[in-house]
Amino acid sequence: MKNIFLSFLFLSTIFSAQNTTAVQDQLPFVNIWKTIPDGPGPGGETVISSKGSLTHISIPKLIIHQPANPNGIAVLVISGGGYAHIESGSEGYPACEWLKSLGITAFELYYRLPEEGWGIRSVPFQDAQRALRIIRKNAGQYKINPDQIGILGFSAGGHLAGYISSTYDIPYYPPQDDIDKVSAQPNFTAMISMLPPNNNTHSFKSLLGQNSNAQDQVRLSVEKQVNAKTPITFLAQSEDDPVSPVENSILMYQALKDYKVPAELHLFQSGGHGWGLGKKGTNTGEWTDMFLKWLKVNRIYNTDQ
Repeated sequence: MKNIFLSFLFLSTIFSAQNTTAVQDQLPFVNIWKTIPDGPGPGGETVISSKGSLTHISIPKLIIHQPANPNGIAVLVISGGGYAHIESGSEGYPACEWLKSLGITAFELYYRLPEEGWGIRSVPFQDAQRALRIIRKNAGQYKINPDQIGILGFSAGGHLAGYISSTYDIPYYPPQDDIDKVSAQPNFTAMISMLPPNNNTHSFKSLLGQNSNAQDQVRLSVEKQVNAKTPITFLAQSEDDPVSPVENSILMYQALKDYKVPAELHLFQSGGHGWGLGKKGTNTGEWTDMFLKWLKVNRIYNTDQ
């Protein structure tokens, strides 16, 4: 199985949030679990803000953005939001629609949030791992090559994407059915932001609580999980990112090189944190072409498709 790990650090709004919310409600979806582990959770319906941000995730789902003519590639897309909300309107939804326009089948993950009443804080890891297995298990149904399944995350979603890419074989939940016999290893991963170790971001506090120790902080640092089986990686970030210092991408790049994992790093002079498919007035939007060229070099995507 060819492993590929893509990592980007950017977010932004491409579509009107109101229109996005309306379309989200019409897309097909599948529930991730038969029995949701480590409940009870918040209960009730998911809350969607006017900007397309999600909270109150009682039932984690995969929202399916399927192209008319699938090219066999699939991507699990994970929005950020500090593990406190899910920025679907500005991140996950526009990214999925962009991938869909390329013939790539995109699955947007509505994952559980650690501070919404779940029994343990690692519930997002459970959801991401199970989602990858569901996609691979149902590859035939969606006309997907089971060896061309990737993962793409923004900000906190980038942390989740990167973390699960290196720890895909760790059992985050007790097996429920035949789906859990399927590999959760991504063939390629897209992270749209990697959060630093020992930081004060909301993501870190959501996962570890207010008072964490150094051991737990290291355990949840993405670059510390890199190993010889980590997929090859595409990294991109703005040097003026005020949330996640650019040094974190450099640390990740070095960790990958230490394990001889092929990697590509792109740093933009400006753009801040959260530029999604590109921030106006900067050249951050060029990442999409860079990414597609990188996929082509790695024989995943044919840009002539």
